[in-house]
Amino acid sequence: MMTMTVKSNDAPANRLKIGFVLARSFTLSAFALFIDTLRLASDELDKSGRIRADWQVLGNMRHLITSSCGVQVAPTSDLVDPSPFSYIVVVGGLLNREHPIDDETVRFLKTAAARKVPLIGLCTGTFILAEAGLMAGHNVCVSWLHYQAFRERFPELKVRSDRLFNLDRTRGSCAGGSSAADMAAHIVRLHISKEAERNALEVLQIDKARSHLHVQPRKPLAIESNDPRLNAALIIMEQHTENTLSIPELAASVGLSRRQLERLFMDKAKMSPALVYRKFRMERAKHLLTQTDASLIEIALEVGFESAGHFSRIFAKTYGQTPSRLRAQTSL
Repeated sequence: MMTMTVKSNDAPANRLKIGFVLARSFTLSAFALFIDTLRLASDELDKSGRIRADWQVLGNMRHLITSSCGVQVAPTSDLVDPSPFSYIVVVGGLLNREHPIDDETVRFLKTAAARKVPLIGLCTGTFILAEAGLMAGHNVCVSWLHYQAFRERFPELKVRSDRLFNLDRTRGSCAGGSSAADMAAHIVRLHISKEAERNALEVLQIDKARSHLHVQPRKPLAIESNDPRLNAALIIMEQHTENTLSIPELAASVGLSRRQLERLFMDKAKMSPALVYRKFRMERAKHLLTQTDASLIEIALEVGFESAGHFSRIFAKTYGQTPSRLRAQTSL
């Protein structure tokens, strides 16, 4: 559901005002696409005037912040009172970086939340907000690439990886990459105008912004389809190989009945959804067999089977050899 409680902005001319918090090793592309969409919407053509919007890179020190690709960005403002901002956008990056933001910046984000300033996690910025306890009770959208890591770190939060971005009351989240421009365009349209959005997208050579309902561009099992419902179902299957969903649950998650989902799969993938789901689970099991030293029962449980025996029979039926035989061959 696409809802966002927007904080009123009493700044002169009621400009859209966004503050950016950049994590250490932040993703430059997501930040650049978001801020350039905002910049181009703020003025006519490519003049870069801050007429209808304003933005600042916030930091408690003016040291350069290094992105994951090595390009550095300097903060343009201290951690000032967050109240005048329409949104605070936290731009994440590499997940293996410890302490992506410092304690003072965490306190700043908590102050902003207490003052009802909407917070947005861009790319892995959602991890930072969740780590600070600021995503509780909100729906979360992350990239399919980071879905498993998010589930492991924050099992209590509701997360999905089949959508580009999500705005849920006073929290937002975005998968990152090119979807940063889509989310920024949505905010521009909401706060400024459709004309401003169109101006920004035309200069960026983007035909049309994708909505929050668009499915992340991912082709699991190399199944080609232009149907967003099938693509969303494939991503959901891929991300639920352990805690498997029933086919009716899977169908409901993409807005279809079980019968409709089965017809869709037979038409587009030439296989039933149950068979496709099994293929996902077996591919996951094959990876674990060849890349880890997990026991057969651990792998069986990881891909949704209750016993190693049942798992071994299905695996042998799929690949023509037992899991033990495959592991022995790959360890030679």
